[in-house]
Amino acid sequence: MTILVMPYTYIVRCRDGSYYVGSTWDLDRRIADHNTGVGLGANYTQSRRPVVLVWSQHFDRIDDAFAFEKRVQGWGRAKREALIRGDWAAISALSRRKAVRDRSTPGG
Repeated sequence: MTILVMPYTYIVRCRDGSYYVGSTWDLDRRIADHNTGVGLGANYTQSRRPVVLVWSQHFDRIDDAFAFEKRVQGWGRAKREALIRGDWAAISALSRRKAVRDRSTPGG
């Protein structure tokens, strides 16, 4: 029997409402690690347990999952929440440079 393991990028919501973004080969084990502290649970989530998986995406290659993790880590809260909702229009709007957004808003 062959078990297909795919690399993932994921977002968990922590008890304090903050988000943690990571990547892994084994999503179920990684979420358990975050919640139990066993294994390689992230320092960030240790004092913010329990965490809840709110978004994940599988990738064909781990380096693609890791690259997307790093990209999303650079995003603000609003853009992460748009990703969680699957709101691609909001992601696109939030992706525009601040100077461009300011010019398109009245008074900006």
